Amino acid sequence: MRCLTLAEELRRQGHECLFICRAHEGHLGDLISEKGFELHLLANSEPQEKSADYGPQLAHAEWLGCTWQKDAEQVRSILNQEQTSWLVVDHYALDANWEREVANAVGQIMVIDDLADRQHSCLLLLDQTFGRKPSDYFHWTPGACVQLCGAQYALLRTEFQEWRERSLERREAGKLGHIFVNLGGVDKDNITSRVLIALKACGLPSKTRFTVIMGSTAPWIDHVTALAAEMPWPTEVKVGVSNMAEVMASSDLAIGAAGSTIWERSCLGLPSFMVVIADNQTFAAKQLAQTGALEILTLDCDFEQSIVELIRNYQSPVGALRTMSLAAASITKGNGVSMVVKQLRRMGDINDN
Repeated sequence: MRCLTLAEELRRQGHECLFICRAHEGHLGDLISEKGFELHLLANSEPQEKSADYGPQLAHAEWLGCTWQKDAEQVRSILNQEQTSWLVVDHYALDANWEREVANAVGQIMVIDDLADRQHSCLLLLDQTFGRKPSDYFHWTPGACVQLCGAQYALLRTEFQEWRERSLERREAGKLGHIFVNLGGVDKDNITSRVLIALKACGLPSKTRFTVIMGSTAPWIDHVTALAAEMPWPTEVKVGVSNMAEVMASSDLAIGAAGSTIWERSCLGLPSFMVVIADNQTFAAKQLAQTGALEILTLDCDFEQSIVELIRNYQSPVGALRTMSLAAASITKGNGVSMVVKQLRRMGDINDN
């Protein structure tokens, strides 16, 4: 999704973008094509075979679906048929070895990362994690590499910047009337249901309402919809929404996953309880929690009770939500994608044509 956001801004400024993806289960190839971008969808391959010839495996190597050597060969064959100024690499299973293998087929390489745990061979690196510093990548990148680090560079769709002012105005009241729930596009572990069960146990006013957002490929949509029908307050389940910024801007509190939606909620100053689902989300979560921009929820045996207690804490005093909103809004203004495109244009072969 963050690559789509970058591609849409580049296209808006007159540039042509294409995508190379692999057909893993739940891939977004159809969405990429629907948005009008050229797509090269690589066939899902055999399980990755470890090779002693290329050193230790990366922590997320199995996510690639094949060896990095085979992946690099397939990508290079596509790039050799194109005249590509920049290749944007966004994958935890790829590192400097892969990047060097495809370098001759492209102009320059930009890497999107948020782990700072492996070597890269690139000219530009983006890490939109709050609290991340360029020095975190000095050991992992060439000396000539430019690092764009911090949430001010978060790749958000322009709609979030457009809704920011109206959303911040809503926060001034500091009331808790509309709760937004979104645990990612897939939510394969059905965390959304656990959240609704917990909310049902909260003593909220009768005028409270909930909006639950799910992706069209989420496996638990029917189950969540059934739970929503049993809630004592109006609870709407929306699937595959196209106006996420508007929905968030009309909400008073979000219960959501970590990931790119952190920056969306921050841009809109939306107070949130963030559910940490994976280890690689812990760094950003702790950094943000220290600012007061959110509360962290962990998936342990006390998960549901923690939601009940946090809801109780933020019902009163009224100023608690307002304070969280101000902290969140200071994280990013929502113009990160334009800043990144400006840097790409400053450094490389893309121009106004």
